[in-house]
Amino acid sequence: MAIDKIGQFQILGTLGKGAHSTILHVRRSADAKQYALKIVPIQSADDNKFLEQAEHEFLIAQKLDHPNLIKVQALEKLKKFLGSVREVRLLIEYVNGKTLDTFKIIPLPQLVQIFAHVADGVAHMHRRNVYHADLKPNNIMLSKTGDVKVIDYGLAWMKGENKARVQGTPEYMAPEQVKNRVANELTDVFNLGATMYRMVTFRNIPSIIGDGTVTLDSKTWAKNLKPVLECNPQAPKTLAHLIEQCIAYKAAERPERMTFVHEELERLAAKLKRSPDDELEAMEWQS
Repeated sequence: MAIDKIGQFQILGTLGKGAHSTILHVRRSADAKQYALKIVPIQSADDNKFLEQAEHEFLIAQKLDHPNLIKVQALEKLKKFLGSVREVRLLIEYVNGKTLDTFKIIPLPQLVQIFAHVADGVAHMHRRNVYHADLKPNNIMLSKTGDVKVIDYGLAWMKGENKARVQGTPEYMAPEQVKNRVANELTDVFNLGATMYRMVTFRNIPSIIGDGTVTLDSKTWAKNLKPVLECNPQAPKTLAHLIEQCIAYKAAERPERMTFVHEELERLAAKLKRSPDDELEAMEWQS
């Protein structure tokens, strides 16, 4: 039986498909290691934005080196006869697991540990002057062995960078990401807070954004925000307070540094580990 191959890679399966890319599960002949191979076709001049995004994702990844951040090993451009790029390939670290949005039940102690790992990885990004700008459950992977990886740097910003177009996922974006077209440490704190809120309460924060603009002011938004403990009484008060700090509508009211968020989550994770049978025990989500 013929083995499906692409270049030097044996295709083991398909990991996912996006609007303009396919991610394959592959094994490289040279080292027999498994990888994720992201294929981005460039079929017209309009597709050059996808080429630029792939180049940007690779550039961002080269600035990072942290166990909780996905590694992008290589970028390859395949060219047409006349020299223009027809396809881009990104060779990415393979994670044998799935994204957080696909889980229905995660024990609360483990969930807090996951949040702590994410905060640690993103704090590393900030030390390298990089902002993820699209933190959400879909962009956090949990492997079968318990490893946590933040993935997808396609929308990441470098400090001082200006972008004309607002990008992100509306359910997780901070108000100033849309109002001021910025991404920074405080917007990442908000994105993580919205992610934690979603995972702990199994509901999204109230929608701030509609039709590309901010549709709720701070008072209306706060009135519509259901407290964490009201949604999930099993959540520890410390975690509920931290989440609500992170998703403060006004940036100045959030924790100033992701390192603070990480330290708080580490302390809570240690407490949860010591107290498995009390109010801090595992929770079950209900929609």
